[in-house]
Amino acid sequence: MILDALEAGPASLAQLVECTGLARPTVHRLASALVHHRFLSRDVRGRYVIGSRLAELASAAGDDRLVSAAGPILLKLRDATGESSQLYRRQGDSRVCVASAERPIGLRDSIPVGTQLSMKAGSAAQVLLAWEDHERLVEGLQGARFTPTVLAGVRRRGWGESLGEREAGVASVSAPVRGPSGRVIAAVSISGPIERLSRQPGRMHAAVVVQAAHQLTELVRKNPEAAEQSLPDPGRRP
Repeated sequence: MILDALEAGPASLAQLVECTGLARPTVHRLASALVHHRFLSRDVRGRYVIGSRLAELASAAGDDRLVSAAGPILLKLRDATGESSQLYRRQGDSRVCVASAERPIGLRDSIPVGTQLSMKAGSAAQVLLAWEDHERLVEGLQGARFTPTVLAGVRRRGWGESLGEREAGVASVSAPVRGPSGRVIAAVSISGPIERLSRQPGRMHAAVVVQAAHQLTELVRKNPEAAEQSLPDPGRRP
């Protein structure tokens, strides 16, 4: 339960108590044991975070299932929209590109795998923050280029869009990928120049981005080897 609670990002002891419903002494004892065995760690603010031991075990088990499943989906998303596509995960106060499929020619937004970006700007940051609990939401909004109203819209629609938030002239559309517990664990995105995506990129591409995110959610949660469904024709509009 503690590890599940930390799936979406760092948490204080009080937040772990709230998320798990366990008694505070029990959570403290279990968390301390998990820290001792490196399944958990503490960040510079003293919050609990996923520890290095889990990464070691994941590496030993083979390729990360989420990243492996994302490859073909991102390629289809790129071909459906004509724009570069990415998969982001939150790591502390940053988001990291863990998979991508770049537009092969022409002007494009190039984000290599491993790139760390701010959680304060961009549609992927909006999506990764929008479903957090109240305390994390308030904390994440400090210094952000988006507002509580924007995040409320993300939750209502199920997707986010941005215009020049992260970088001038760049637009993006993102949708959430959820883990088995229902928590948002990643964001699927497309990004490119505003001249192509327009000032309403969600109107153009939200449907196909959301479908890609739903497809990845199902592959990861239920059957990673399931046959992939085709994405909407890039000429269609939602």
